[in-house]
Amino acid sequence: MATSFDSVIDRRTTDSDKWDKYKGTDILPLWVADMDFAAPPKVLEALRHRLDHGILGYTRTPQALIDTVCSHVSTQYAWDIDPEWLVFIPGLVCGLNITCAAVGQPHTSVLTAIPVYPPFFSAPTNQHKRVITVPLQQTHNKWHFDFDLFEKSIAPDTSLFLLCNPHNPVGRCFTKEELSTLAKICDKHNITICSDEIHNELIIEPSVKHIPIASLDPVIAARTITLIAPSKTYNIPGLGASIAIISDPKLRMSFKKAMAGIVPHVNALGLVAALAAYRDCADWHAELVRYLRTNRDLISTTLSSVNGLSLSHVEATYLSWIDTRGLGIADPVTFFEHAGVGLSDGKDFMGEGFVRLNFGCAQSTLVEALDRMKKAIGKL
Repeated sequence: MATSFDSVIDRRTTDSDKWDKYKGTDILPLWVADMDFAAPPKVLEALRHRLDHGILGYTRTPQALIDTVCSHVSTQYAWDIDPEWLVFIPGLVCGLNITCAAVGQPHTSVLTAIPVYPPFFSAPTNQHKRVITVPLQQTHNKWHFDFDLFEKSIAPDTSLFLLCNPHNPVGRCFTKEELSTLAKICDKHNITICSDEIHNELIIEPSVKHIPIASLDPVIAARTITLIAPSKTYNIPGLGASIAIISDPKLRMSFKKAMAGIVPHVNALGLVAALAAYRDCADWHAELVRYLRTNRDLISTTLSSVNGLSLSHVEATYLSWIDTRGLGIADPVTFFEHAGVGLSDGKDFMGEGFVRLNFGCAQSTLVEALDRMKKAIGKL
């Protein structure tokens, strides 16, 4: 059955970061985490209504948005949060940088697990801190933590752990047991946790459920900064609306102090879009998840039998993490660009030999991209 997600929308005339990277070529861009779907109709309707007013002045965070976020988190994750815990920020990467400024002294260390989203490396460096990386392990094509190695990687001056859950790029949604073990280790070593949960509503495996690490218990919450946003799920990243959830008053004050005079407020349209997304788009969201699941399964069916490629099962996100090391090619990104497909380079995630494929696009686009990839590999 055809859906609105099957529509191919031309983005080449919109100064799109995703599409302009390959401007003037026949390369299909499946790299940056930006879906090719129109935002939900309810979001677009709310934005049009706000624009009809005509005045776009300085805007406070609407109480309706605060109430909606608290209600949404409670309903979806059985986590009751206080409105005072919410700090609205103009982007999740911004939140990572604020956290690295707010937690720990300069020249101390920040721990993260690799491969991971590149700002996990740049945010600590921007704040004059060094990054300690611990590799995730892969068993039977499933990525997981080696908790002994994780704890051994902690340095005496490690003050912060950057967690990505659901994980970009490996597609894992970590279990309660995994999160509890991480939290206990961090508590033992007095380490603050910053949990990037921007993909929390993109759980495409029906048997899996997202668990915010701060929801495990109040003690864990007190040492955790949780970062969420409607941007990935509802495809409104260009509007810059994200949220930090911080229960501990002292930690929240440090976060706000690091923002002071530098970080702007969320703009009027970002606030309007966030409210409509969280409040009015449940049906659209359910349809999106079903569509993404079909795209994920299409990738698995098409590429899993290709000699030289290996795929891990994607539980969450719209990102496929593909191991190309079996192909024996030195530069897989350039190889697939020559085939007409633009992918993210695993090197940027500290995942040498891997590529990341964004399947948040019309199935016709994905089918064409996968066909090009298979043909290119067949010519090796």
